Amino acid sequence: MSTTHRAPHDAAPHTPLPKAELHLHIEGTLEPELAFALAERNGIDLPYATPEELRSAYAFSDLQSFLDLYYRLTAVLQTEQDFADLAEAYLERAAAQGVRHAEIFFDPQAHTARGVDIGTVIRGLTSALDTSRERHGVSTGLILSFLRDLSAEDALRTLADAAPYLDRISAVGLDSAEVGHPPAKFTEVYAEAKRLGLRLVAHAGEEGPPSYITEALDLLGVERIDHGIRCLEDEALVARLVAEQIPLTVCPFSNVRLRCVDRLEEHPLPAMLAAGLLVTVNSDDPSYFGGYVEDNYRGLRTALGLTDDQLRLLARNSFKASFLDEDRRAELLAELDAHGPTG
Repeated sequence: MSTTHRAPHDAAPHTPLPKAELHLHIEGTLEPELAFALAERNGIDLPYATPEELRSAYAFSDLQSFLDLYYRLTAVLQTEQDFADLAEAYLERAAAQGVRHAEIFFDPQAHTARGVDIGTVIRGLTSALDTSRERHGVSTGLILSFLRDLSAEDALRTLADAAPYLDRISAVGLDSAEVGHPPAKFTEVYAEAKRLGLRLVAHAGEEGPPSYITEALDLLGVERIDHGIRCLEDEALVARLVAEQIPLTVCPFSNVRLRCVDRLEEHPLPAMLAAGLLVTVNSDDPSYFGGYVEDNYRGLRTALGLTDDQLRLLARNSFKASFLDEDRRAELLAELDAHGPTG
């Protein structure tokens, strides 16, 4: 496994390409400093003496070891203001990294399981998201993500609990521990979400096999695959993804930190682009994985020698793969076309 590719979050010496971020877990943007501030506000004792000590704990052997810490730290998120502060901190960083549109996952079950009402979560997040375009130039969407290691029944209850807030939610997703929890488990939940008019995405093919990608497409009816890097193991699946132009929201730093890929220099993204897949680059859980989305772009440029044209294609793909309305999409593509050298 390579060393961490952490870059200074807001200190790039160039103007980043305009881009959309489509695979971002808001709980995964909880920086240690904010975690300590919220813990103090809410009277919670963290098992770390300083933010630096907490940051040093971000050393994971696999997806599960990451998730263990990830869910432990959600305890500091208690009030609407906490969720608003979390979202605002991300939006400030994202804008500085060239993000013009963000479709943001949140995990309501991680909060309701500890007694935080789903309305508290959604109202807090949307209080920041609602004014993001005006304040940061970043339009947003909110994706309710089900925890796949919990039951389908729990997911259905969560969707029902979200009913009063569906006007604030653009899509549903599926995340957390993948292996042993195939997409088929959530067929009924996704059918109900589709009936309610929500867009559909799902994590598949990160740690799980390529068959999980096929299940997500055929049984859940998803429009976009989150991660999807293991599709390359199945030539017929790759051909289908190319023919149907199914977007893949790839997260390179995350893949390395969770040992799905040994080193960034060995990431399959160039092969995915060469195959004609509609690939996008995203940061996943950037506080934990060493950088935000522009840090991923710059890391790929350094490690894989991606060209300006390839980086622009990734940015263009991000707008194409988004759930933007056509007017906003055209506006952002025009901004990308007018952007100077990537630096």
